[in-house]
Amino acid sequence: MSDTRIGISVRCTEIDVNGHVNNTKYLEYYEWGREDWYEQHNLPYDALSDQGIITVVARAEVDYRAAAKQNDQLWISSRLLQVGRTSFHMQQKIVGDTGEIVNEALFVIVTVDRETGKPVPVPTAISQHLSGKDSNVE
Repeated sequence: MSDTRIGISVRCTEIDVNGHVNNTKYLEYYEWGREDWYEQHNLPYDALSDQGIITVVARAEVDYRAAAKQNDQLWISSRLLQVGRTSFHMQQKIVGDTGEIVNEALFVIVTVDRETGKPVPVPTAISQHLSGKDSNVE
């Protein structure tokens, strides 16, 4: 179970003046998807924090493909794509009920020492969940 998927319903507070989901809300949706990925892989915040580790988004690339509107049902999928020494890549996608891709994203996430704020090696508890072969990067 490397990939995860959660469903959400677009709420009225997420709509902008143009009548569709505000672009910044997608980053929040992706955060919900990543948190769900951690939870489903037995890596809740406390589990990493107890090891003195936090995860920090260092880069976000989002490609917007289609508009989502109020009450739309969306599906957020998340997968661990690559693991380096102190960072990993999470690939995510939001799809509507019709199967149309609303947007896609790639996040670079750094594992950081909670006390010093310095990067630390990605724990095995994360890297063991790679979705495919040859996914390790330097």
